[in-house]
Amino acid sequence: MMEANATVAVAVAAPSIGGSPEVVSPPGKEQQVAGAGILLQISMLVLAFVLGHLLRRHKFYYLPEASASLLIGLLVGALANISNTETSIRGWFNFHEEFFFLFLLPPIIFQSGFSLAPKPFFSNFGAIITFAILGTFIASIVTGILVYLGGLVFLMYRLPLVECLMFGALISATDPVTVLSIFQELGTDVNLYALVFGESVLNDAMAISLYRTMSSVRSNDSPGQNFFLVVLRFLETFVGSMTSGVGVGFVSALLFKYAGLDVENLHNLESCLFVLFPYFSYMLAEGLGLSGIVSILFTGIIMKHYTFSNLSEKSQNFAAAFFHLLSSLAETFVFIYMGFDIAMEQHSWSHVGFIFFSILFIVVARAANVFSCAYLVNLVRPAHRQIPVQHQKALWYSGLRGAMAFALALQSVHDLPEGHGQTIFTATTAIVVLTVLLIGGSTGTMLEALNVVGDSCNHPLEEKMEGNNGNIELLYDEGTSSGSKLKMKLKEFHESTASFTALDRNYLTPIFTSQNDDHDDEDPADEVPQNSRRSRGFRDHG
Repeated sequence: MMEANATVAVAVAAPSIGGSPEVVSPPGKEQQVAGAGILLQISMLVLAFVLGHLLRRHKFYYLPEASASLLIGLLVGALANISNTETSIRGWFNFHEEFFFLFLLPPIIFQSGFSLAPKPFFSNFGAIITFAILGTFIASIVTGILVYLGGLVFLMYRLPLVECLMFGALISATDPVTVLSIFQELGTDVNLYALVFGESVLNDAMAISLYRTMSSVRSNDSPGQNFFLVVLRFLETFVGSMTSGVGVGFVSALLFKYAGLDVENLHNLESCLFVLFPYFSYMLAEGLGLSGIVSILFTGIIMKHYTFSNLSEKSQNFAAAFFHLLSSLAETFVFIYMGFDIAMEQHSWSHVGFIFFSILFIVVARAANVFSCAYLVNLVRPAHRQIPVQHQKALWYSGLRGAMAFALALQSVHDLPEGHGQTIFTATTAIVVLTVLLIGGSTGTMLEALNVVGDSCNHPLEEKMEGNNGNIELLYDEGTSSGSKLKMKLKEFHESTASFTALDRNYLTPIFTSQNDDHDDEDPADEVPQNSRRSRGFRDHG
């Protein structure tokens, strides 16, 4: 009898702040709802991996794994939205940007830096930096200005200039997971893969830094603020975050070199410490008010190049498999998460013109990004290293928008006034769905049309790199007077690159790695193909 009374007392309506009664769930009900939500998430993950395996096995490129995961989330979210389970499921399956930035994104970004293939990435490093830094800046500014001008001439919903630039920054974050998986399946040119992959890795960090810079400018409410101070704030965030990540990476290398953890009974401790360092780098940067994305990216690059060789063989195998597993789970879950939340969220479809013209403007901005940067890169490259027009078109077509743009748009709902943030979020949602489903599904056809897959693509880069430690030996026509100044600058840049390679080989590698004297004279490029294949294999989750 007392138990029954207790149950009734718990289930009785309790007064809320507004005076209306609020029903309190009986004990155990919340655990049951939480268990049902977690079971739904695990079921969708299992379905996504099985469906992705079947699609990959049958070489059905019109529906890549990322697109299939997004569709699964959309379908389940739509079913939950029209059923009576919306309120119970929504509480346990809602896209929280804090959860995304703190738990899902770090392993994905770290794996991106950790799995970089050294040869093609660093030999194309100048082009990658140009596309990722300058190109993203161009795309952000072009998109923001076009959206602002479109509002001025009443083509679309009008937003203030700073908010248009915030939208331009967040929508410039590319996420070509789908494209890269198809690139690997079809055997695309190694240079093209390095450009798309390298740009996507650094592009996210650049987009976040730009968005936060514009957001801080808006919060200061000073439209006439000195442009120099804005640029200085951005450089402070980006360079500070990069320095933080590189520093943590070097500290980890020294720790694993001198701590003596590579013995038989300390493998667990060694592996645990290796796994903790990336999160330490991310949280350190966030705690200092910097960008954790930039920090953990460079930590991944440094830890792969220096720290990884200080681990025992067992710990190396574990670390590589663990981060690949964690990244695959996080990426698949992000697309499911995103699809579910798109179906459940309230969208502002009243401004259809904003969505339509935003799609046109980002296509124009992406073209301005790719073709202008490719032109600049080709100006300083010798004839045999020019970026072909086919590769430029593939780069332009590979500009899918994904989880990063979606998370920043969801954050803008809180950062901007209600109508403005909701309009940006709805437009971003439409752009993400269209690019992932349409562009992702047609990537294979595009690559075949551009003749950059299979036997049709050659690999002059790998041939030029052999015997040169992964560096390109630039060729100059001494008798040519035109463009001599530009070629001299390129030669100086190449000499500085070669000197950095020598610095790495002669000083950094001996200091930060456990290098035996017997291997000092070996060519480091001899180990690159194996590491490169391992890195690409770990990245290939699609």
